[in-house]
Amino acid sequence: MADPLTDTLTLTEAHCQVSRGFEAIGEWRLRYPATNRLKFTAAVEGTCWIDFDDELTGERIELAAGDVVLFDGRHEFVKGNSDAVPVEDAVAAFGATDGPIARFGSGAGSGIGRRVVGVGGHVSLNRTGEELLIRALPPMIHLRATDERAATFRWLLNRLLREASSTEPGASLAADDVAHLLFLEALRACLDAADALPVGWLRAIADDRIAPALHLMHDQPGRVWQLEELAEAAAMSRTTFAERFRSAAGVPPLTYLLNWRMRLAERALRDDDQPLSVLARSLGYRSDSAFSNAFKRVNGVAPRRYREAARAARLDSGVVDATA
Repeated sequence: MADPLTDTLTLTEAHCQVSRGFEAIGEWRLRYPATNRLKFTAAVEGTCWIDFDDELTGERIELAAGDVVLFDGRHEFVKGNSDAVPVEDAVAAFGATDGPIARFGSGAGSGIGRRVVGVGGHVSLNRTGEELLIRALPPMIHLRATDERAATFRWLLNRLLREASSTEPGASLAADDVAHLLFLEALRACLDAADALPVGWLRAIADDRIAPALHLMHDQPGRVWQLEELAEAAAMSRTTFAERFRSAAGVPPLTYLLNWRMRLAERALRDDDQPLSVLARSLGYRSDSAFSNAFKRVNGVAPRRYREAARAARLDSGVVDATA
């Protein structure tokens, strides 16, 4: 049976990339720019805090050793451990030191004062991922070292810092892979606290009652599912199932299925050359025109035009199919 979380993350082409780790000694305060990318930061040793835009959290976020913060990157933020020192530019501070670990702070080089070791990075997503994943998550998630998954987070953070600060062969790849596991654990932690999630597909995945129906739709997206069948799989009446599904996902079950089919269609149109008739049948449409009308209704453009635009964008970015 299909796993909706794996399916969706695969579709978004989510890929974690680790930036440099850092070691700060003494007092420090850095301002980081907005990047408009899904980001994470963690304290591996010591404690510090993060100040986001007041509209985002309304309060300072205290990070203990082992804490991870996942956020959407749309806001500037200040990270540090003291209000008694001037705010410095983070880009300049990291650029002023060489090596895999950036070192700064009022006690840098002296070994005197409080020591904070941290690491961070971002999650790159395709356009589908930006639409699906960013909307499905709260603007900021604080995962604490005292949470249920603390032991896993602690192990991953220590391994992540080790790889991020290593010069061994393959260290960069290993760091990104560990970061990907950390990101997945963060999403699992979100599913454990689904009530804090915005209405959307991630909250729907977390709902055990409607999960059987979601698995069926992901396992056989080309089947002409009836609402009664999906409700029966969830052991609910048609009306109860439809209401519960909409309250979690934000859309009715068959609309969710339509949207999922269109996301699959977008990937196929971008990545391969199968005829539209084959793609249409694989997604449950009996004719090219029925598929084209559904695709245009959801995406505002016909499938052929979408494919042409995707190819043109790939060529403009310098990514050329080696088999062409």
